[in-house]
Amino acid sequence: MNVSSLNYKSSAAEDTLNVVSKSQDIVQQITKSCEEIVVGNTTLMKELLDNVEKVAHSHAPTVLLQGESGTGKNSIARIIHQKSQRASHPFMEINCASLPETLIESELFGHERGAFTDAKQMKKGLFEMAEGGTLFLDEIAEMTLATQAKLLQAIEGKIFRRVGGTENLKTNVRLITATSVDLKKAVQEKKFREDLYYRLQLITLLVPPLRERIEDIPLLVNYFIHKFNESYKKQISGIRREAEDLMRRYNWPGNVRELKNVIERIAILENQTLIEPAHLPEEIVMSEYESTAPFSIPSGGVTIEEMERCYIREALRKSRGNQCQAARLLGMTRHTLRYRMEKFGMVSENFESHSN
Repeated sequence: MNVSSLNYKSSAAEDTLNVVSKSQDIVQQITKSCEEIVVGNTTLMKELLDNVEKVAHSHAPTVLLQGESGTGKNSIARIIHQKSQRASHPFMEINCASLPETLIESELFGHERGAFTDAKQMKKGLFEMAEGGTLFLDEIAEMTLATQAKLLQAIEGKIFRRVGGTENLKTNVRLITATSVDLKKAVQEKKFREDLYYRLQLITLLVPPLRERIEDIPLLVNYFIHKFNESYKKQISGIRREAEDLMRRYNWPGNVRELKNVIERIAILENQTLIEPAHLPEEIVMSEYESTAPFSIPSGGVTIEEMERCYIREALRKSRGNQCQAARLLGMTRHTLRYRMEKFGMVSENFESHSN
């Protein structure tokens, strides 16, 4: 079933109230078929899902998913697998940032008994366990250069060796990788192998941030309300127009994952049938005041240069140091933004720590 076929319907009887869509049977069917799901009906999401369909039915050996944290890259990977001819075979996944360097090679390729101190018996790695299916490597940019070299060998030669082993083992998996990092920049900084990058980006799908598909918010809210009504035995029937408007104006740095957490928190803590503005986190409510605050010039005066510095700093803060996003917020090219950041001595990394 195409997820984008779900339609959000506002109540015509009361302007201040958005009642959740009555298509509960559709939501239940989708929930049963795939716990992790991508919901969207905007042009961006329709195009993405159309490309997902094409990639799934192709024989492309590698797929690269790029997008911010929380946009649903894991869900996209699962949908590609489920719609492919490999669907009857395993889907295995690993977050490359979750394991220390000493363990990730063993997790990927397995190890022989006695390969290292704690290797008391032979262990198959994810390449073997996913044979015939799909292997999903999340946060691929966190992989060390040494492991990247071994991964490249496995992709190019379709063979690998267990840690401590001498036998070449054949592999037949579709490799899907994902990252929230600019891999081109990582290659330039010698943090990611260029040859591996070109192998992985055969097919690249960009998963858009939630702020670029605001019209999907009512549909996502609808979906999560149904999901958590069932999980927590609640009877939430909809969301107030004012609350939805606040959601539409918020920047959503955590993307769909953040929205999901907001609705789940409301389902756990609140007992009303409608989601009210008062139920929303402070950062969502306060963003309304930040965005509508009148512009004022301090009594001591201000220079254009100071204003420019202030706006660049705020754009970097909102985008958590992502220069491409900050440039879009400011209506300038990334090249221009970088020039002005150098002019003011600003460094992107200084703003990443303020994301939490």
